[in-house]
Amino acid sequence: MSFADVRNRWGSKLRLVDWYLCFGLVFLFLVICGLATGVWKLNIVLNDADTLPIEAVAIKGDRQFTSDEEIRVALQDLMQRSFFSADVNQVQQALEALPWVYQASVRREWPAKLKVYLVEQRAVAHWNASEWLNEQGQVFQAPMKEGIGSLPSLAGPEEQALSVLTNYRQVSELLNINGFNLTRLELSPRHAWLAVLENGIELKLGREDKMARVQRFINVYPTLVNQSKPVARVDLRYDTGLAVGWDEAQNESH
Repeated sequence: MSFADVRNRWGSKLRLVDWYLCFGLVFLFLVICGLATGVWKLNIVLNDADTLPIEAVAIKGDRQFTSDEEIRVALQDLMQRSFFSADVNQVQQALEALPWVYQASVRREWPAKLKVYLVEQRAVAHWNASEWLNEQGQVFQAPMKEGIGSLPSLAGPEEQALSVLTNYRQVSELLNINGFNLTRLELSPRHAWLAVLENGIELKLGREDKMARVQRFINVYPTLVNQSKPVARVDLRYDTGLAVGWDEAQNESH
């Protein structure tokens, strides 16, 4: 076989390989185009609110202060999206932005429903006159609602909210078992404590040993109440003893 014959034979094989290669590349290109077109059309369908709308939102959880109308308004823009394009995290954030909602969890339920579980704030005290404290000692803002009931008033620096609530519970428990009701507890910027009882008596407790000072008041109260003048305030900021402020105005009215 001559060199020319060998060259012709290999030339034919190379041309065949080139043809297969070109055919394969064209086929791969068409497949990729087909997949891209399919993904594009699927994306349009999944994000089309008219094709796959959210048909219902199921709300569960005990609600006392959050109305259906508030929820509807909070979600009205997000409900314009399709079932698949709706961002459940955004739905959750929109619900948790409602004043009386503490926590919200959201999940999709096929074919066209969002299921929401709400946990409302549970206010345990008024805070700094215009806000509330929840069970976790967190400050939140919300409008007054009927059915909240009578709550104590707590006050102090914002970062001390949990500490004030914890101390309120301790002082209140000690007073309650001795027949007193604590209606207000205040922590000053200088970290001094002031307690106000339901009968209006103010207890100045200072910065240290407040529980011992409360107990001192409890011990001496039977003597104070037998005096001719009503007690207005008791200053317990002493290592021993106390100072009593009498309600002269009330005494004169009698």
